[in-house]
Amino acid sequence: MEFSDKFIESFLHPRNDLLVKMEQYAQMHRIPIMQLPAMEVLEQFLRIQRPKTLLEIGTAIGYSALRIAQALPDCRIVTIERDRERVQLAKQFIGESDAVHRITVIEGDALEVDVANIQSVFDAVFIDAAKGQNMRFFERFSPLVPAGGVIYIDNIYMHGLSDMPVEEVPRGKRSMIRKLKEFTEWIKNHPDYQTTFVPVGDGLLICLKR
Repeated sequence: MEFSDKFIESFLHPRNDLLVKMEQYAQMHRIPIMQLPAMEVLEQFLRIQRPKTLLEIGTAIGYSALRIAQALPDCRIVTIERDRERVQLAKQFIGESDAVHRITVIEGDALEVDVANIQSVFDAVFIDAAKGQNMRFFERFSPLVPAGGVIYIDNIYMHGLSDMPVEEVPRGKRSMIRKLKEFTEWIKNHPDYQTTFVPVGDGLLICLKR
């Protein structure tokens, strides 16, 4: 069963002026941010979970970090981005919000940054960066998540490419899709996680640590 865009959009909540400005900037400059229905689903899961600390891999312009901060007024967020220009944009946008003191933006490669010096435990991790690196991100940061913590991963469906045989995927994306497929098969059978796929936006994976 497919739901109409109009029906889905009727459940979206109004955003403040800053978030609308960020959405317009992202669209104008072709910067990918999380699709609105998926963003709201993620926020709702986080409201239920109520993490006190959250690590985000892939800041972009800071949109999702700000959305999460607004949904979780008691949560401290660390977010990592390797693109210098986007880091500056994120800091600028976040600086316009009242959540600026709860969000730490780190410039660097998430596979190299030592976040344990900033925060040793994260109740939640949100991975929204290079899709072919999901396995490495997961293995690097899952030890920082306690039992009962959750790792959320966006873009698992990759606009339908994840559901295609690798040989039918456009050649330039085959390596990334092959790695993404390997990761999803691996996490589905991981003994330490209960994993669920939510078919919203571009596909959201929710991994609950046992």
